[in-house]
Amino acid sequence: MAAGDDDADDGDYRLEDQVGFLLRCAHQRASSIFQEVMAEGGLTPTQFSALVRLRDADEISQNQLGRLTAMDPATIQGVIRRLVERQLIHRRADPGDKRRTLVRLSPAGRRLTDTVVPHGPVVSERTLAPLSPQEKRVFLALLRRLT
Repeated sequence: MAAGDDDADDGDYRLEDQVGFLLRCAHQRASSIFQEVMAEGGLTPTQFSALVRLRDADEISQNQLGRLTAMDPATIQGVIRRLVERQLIHRRADPGDKRRTLVRLSPAGRRLTDTVVPHGPVVSERTLAPLSPQEKRVFLALLRRLT
């Protein structure tokens, strides 16, 4: 730890001061607000992310969708399976490479995405409500540096 880090040398480990604990608490807050605001769509945050990326990309590979949404292969596979079951996306084998699966929004998926996307800024605003406008900018910039 750097000189002058008071918490580093005092031997008093406090869970509520640890980055992982604080990030988990912030994530729980954001997830709770997401579920409240997005209740009509019945989507999880990961499903919402996948639908938004598909709206923006049209048709892409399952692997690319996973990368664009920061999900590992097992997670994106489960998300896609659930969205297919809800008939919100279509998937097909890539004609150029049968090992790849292409995914795209179904008409129902596009309608749902168009309905719920406008609520996205509400989730962000409510999540960040305790912060001043300057704190929000700094907080988001710092989070981007960690990702």
